[in-house]
Amino acid sequence: MVTTAPYGAWTSPVDARTVAAHEGRPAFVGLVGDEVWWTEPRPAEGGRRTLVRRRPDGAEESVLPAPWNVRSRVLEYGGQPWAGTDTAQGPLIVFSNFDDQRLYACAPDGDTAPRPLTPRSAVGGGLRWVDPVLRRDLGEVWCVLEEFTGEGPTEVRRVLAAVPLDGSAAEDRTRVRELSDDRHRFVTGPRISPDGRRAAWIAWDHPRMPWDGTLVMVARIGAEGTFEDVRPVVGDLGSAASGDGESVAQVEWAADGSLLFVSDRSGWWELQRIDPDAAADGAVARRALCPARQEEFGGPLWNVGQRWFLPLDDGTLAVIHGRGSTALGILDPVTGELVDAAGPWTEWSPTLAVHGSRVLGIAAGPHSSYELVELDTRTGHARVPACRHVDVLDPAYHPRPQSRTFTGPDGRDIHAHIHPPHNPDHVAPDGELPPYVVWAHGGPTGRAPLVLDLEIAYFTSRGIGVAEVNYGGSTGYGREYRERLRGRWGVVDVEDCAAVARALADEGSADRARLAIRGGSAGGWTAAASLTTTDLYACGTISYPVLDLTGWATGGTHDFESQYLESLVGPFAEVPDRYRERSPLHRADRIAAPFLLLQGLDDVICPPAQCERFLAAVAGRGVPHAYLPFAGEGHGFRRAETMVRAMEAELALYAQTFGITRDDVPALELRG
Repeated sequence: MVTTAPYGAWTSPVDARTVAAHEGRPAFVGLVGDEVWWTEPRPAEGGRRTLVRRRPDGAEESVLPAPWNVRSRVLEYGGQPWAGTDTAQGPLIVFSNFDDQRLYACAPDGDTAPRPLTPRSAVGGGLRWVDPVLRRDLGEVWCVLEEFTGEGPTEVRRVLAAVPLDGSAAEDRTRVRELSDDRHRFVTGPRISPDGRRAAWIAWDHPRMPWDGTLVMVARIGAEGTFEDVRPVVGDLGSAASGDGESVAQVEWAADGSLLFVSDRSGWWELQRIDPDAAADGAVARRALCPARQEEFGGPLWNVGQRWFLPLDDGTLAVIHGRGSTALGILDPVTGELVDAAGPWTEWSPTLAVHGSRVLGIAAGPHSSYELVELDTRTGHARVPACRHVDVLDPAYHPRPQSRTFTGPDGRDIHAHIHPPHNPDHVAPDGELPPYVVWAHGGPTGRAPLVLDLEIAYFTSRGIGVAEVNYGGSTGYGREYRERLRGRWGVVDVEDCAAVARALADEGSADRARLAIRGGSAGGWTAAASLTTTDLYACGTISYPVLDLTGWATGGTHDFESQYLESLVGPFAEVPDRYRERSPLHRADRIAAPFLLLQGLDDVICPPAQCERFLAAVAGRGVPHAYLPFAGEGHGFRRAETMVRAMEAELALYAQTFGITRDDVPALELRG
């Protein structure tokens, strides 16, 4: 029976524990022989990630029991953490273990435990490894080595390195063979040509981020596995301040020895091909493989080893592409013809594996969570062999999202996903407008995908709307849209979120008096900046945020993002006042709305010290607020108990601020 109840007071079967139990997604898919392998989250096991295999008979098993945690900390955001190959004795797997960051090898069909391949280091963050490539012919695994040279977060070097598979380097750092020098601050893992004679990788330097400008490096591989004649063949680092570089997000070798890569030189990440030998003569002849399509065939390189395309044996390419959302397609590089796989999926993770006519990927849609999808290119048939979406709750309570484009300041477009309140058991009283929470995504160079998210359902099924805003600076809409945030972080993102919130109120979709904002990481910055620059929001939830730009720019974060603000805000040496003026920490006297602050105490990207200084600045001013620090959590929450507490506290904030009566969550103690 449908009952009438105020928005926000609806009863819902979408409880926080169910949401937390199903948080996370499969990732880093690969093929070992005929078997499909991937990593999978375990929120109930301390938030670790395990390695899962699907045998040819369809049986699935977790290869590594607790406490093994298959996750790299290179760049802190990690990347491809494992590699595998088939042998006469069964699979051989190499993986990075999160707790000690050592590389391990294991033969899961044997009876021995994983054995370490790399040594420990007591210096700073130690030795870390990512994006491995097995070279059984040389008895090595090649990958990115991140080595701390001091105790500071930016005292670090990165090179391509070869690690012996016999374990001889486990106690001896000198047994690790460095393949490249450290002329560049950042590198991705090597891609080996089909004939085994050349390697290619991507490199870039501070103060650029990989979406500002990168270089594709190529080297000849000598008889002893050494790199020779190392040189750039395509790309442009440009200037971080002006944004005139060329971002190459991925590089792979084609069967004919040509280089395939994704470049945004046209204003969109598009697929191109070059002959690297011609490039050596200074005559770089590029050919776009799918010209005149204003959409993305790549994305921001947040994780080392992301793959948006892979070549197939028949010369075609499996590609992830789209504008605002993504699809998996098969591209004929000769004709430019692109045929997409049919199915309900509107978002594909940048991870692919191919074998023969099989393409493996991970995808989700508005009504399904992330699942492992296999496409047979001969038949065009796509199926879900593993991680199949299961409705853990009645889908009648799932959100009913709408993708919309709003008009912002200066008439600019703003893309957003709107999730109105939805519950088949309830309607609101006539004339009542719902509360809405604006969600600001992280990055900020990223975007909110249009997929089923049970955390959104947690709120919409209770009568609270959610607006996910892909503000200027978001990816998926071309470089011009992405560049809107250059020098204007804390301005454009705040304005765009506010424009969407006001538009919803103006059109009668949202209650102007009951608007809130929330976000984590860069989204936490946008939420905090919004609360200190506008009186639009009645309250806000701020998770593991950036709060002090000056502190972040002067050694207050990890190396990868330590100079990110040079493009987002401006060169610190030239505009130091801008850093102070925009920081919520230095605008704390302007905040009046209640807020909830959530922080992991092990976070090295946005350290808890920023939250503590912000709270000290707010103390005694009469602003109701709550602070929930979580021991054992880093940047983003992975443990089930943490996620439950955070969701329930956020709902309690909205209930108490909006005057909604709820008895299904503990009251939140707000201090002034």
